[in-house]
Amino acid sequence: MRSTVFNILFYACLAVFVLIAAALTLQPSPRPVRAVMRTACRTVRGLMRGVMGIRIEVRGTPPAGQPVIIASKHQSWADGFMMMAVTGDINFIIGTAIAKFPLVGRIVARSGATMVNSPGDRASDQSMQDVLNRAADDPRPLLIYPEGNLAAVGEARRYRKGVHLMYETLNRPVVPVATNMGLRWPKNEWVKHPGPAVIAFLDPIPPGLPRDAFLPRLMTTIETRTRALEAEGRAYGPADTETVS
Repeated sequence: MRSTVFNILFYACLAVFVLIAAALTLQPSPRPVRAVMRTACRTVRGLMRGVMGIRIEVRGTPPAGQPVIIASKHQSWADGFMMMAVTGDINFIIGTAIAKFPLVGRIVARSGATMVNSPGDRASDQSMQDVLNRAADDPRPLLIYPEGNLAAVGEARRYRKGVHLMYETLNRPVVPVATNMGLRWPKNEWVKHPGPAVIAFLDPIPPGLPRDAFLPRLMTTIETRTRALEAEGRAYGPADTETVS
């Protein structure tokens, strides 16, 4: 029952915030849109805690206001909301599939974030080059999901070359992020589960590594910690203790 209540409130709040942000895209500055996006993300965090009993625990230090690349594990639709809720004003890369939702593409573009084509698309390389051109003078943290898509709990997808291209071209440290969010808000599922969810900001990887050293290090760092967080989250109690709505 709680999942149904949560989902209704989540989509209703999201619709309201989308309408407000869309209206603010007419402003000359992107700051009002960004402020609404951050408020929406904090509201989602509040709903997760208040309705579902999902408590977000942050470990490590979110790199707020730092020109770094955040390379994060992606298990849940909650990931992006929670990253902005705990880090604040960040730039981010998002797939073009989001543009199918009314007004969202316009809001994302106005915020200064970048939509890129799906991996394997012929225009993907040009999209990434556009990201690099726009990010070079942007001092905000830049969020990317190296796997390029959602992964199920326990699953490790191939880490794509785009994250190294950004790391190499922008010459910025990369902050790996592990999470067990998928235990509480599973991939593409209606039912959510109460309990703690951890977002762990790990030690930065300094600039300068070649791709054949950087990608394995990034993947090992994120996946090893993610598996540990998954085990820790399961030890809290079975994820299916909530009655199915």
